[in-house]
Amino acid sequence: MAGAWGGGTPTGAVKETVDQVFVVLRDQALKDPARETERREKLEKIIGQRFDYAEMAKRTLASQWKGLSPEQQQEFVILFQQFLANSYVGNVDGYSGEEVEYLKEREKGEFAEVQTKVVSPKVQIPLDYRLLQKNGEWRVYDVVIDGVSLMKNYRGQFSRIINSSSFEALLEKLRSKADLGTSSS
Repeated sequence: MAGAWGGGTPTGAVKETVDQVFVVLRDQALKDPARETERREKLEKIIGQRFDYAEMAKRTLASQWKGLSPEQQQEFVILFQQFLANSYVGNVDGYSGEEVEYLKEREKGEFAEVQTKVVSPKVQIPLDYRLLQKNGEWRVYDVVIDGVSLMKNYRGQFSRIINSSSFEALLEKLRSKADLGTSSS
């Protein structure tokens, strides 16, 4: 197994991705408003290489996933990916010099959790990444911010929409959010 910061470990995988995100965020040329789309695309590509959007989508719908047709599953994954990417890029776009401390790694079989802390002079936010090893690569399937699982949070929201309305209503909401996120660039 690689050393503590090697790319072969869960922590190494998270650190590699975070470091790449910081390179883009610190690039003064990419802060030019005329290059916002380019910066956004670079961030989405970096994040997309580490986040397992299909696994995340499946986990947010839980038991309801199995009742969907392959076409519905595919459309949901695409819309959910756009939704998450817009959300993540929107959050990191507010970057103002924060650093990430790597605290602890727990690994159990093909699952792992990397505990980190986002640190700025004003605040410290626990940010944990849950990963799944697929084809020898560690991929993020959940992010826990200050003790709150994003996938569990979305599962609750999506379940309420589906139960009170329909799966199509959920898709429509995600379509509108995806449109809002991409039209601002």
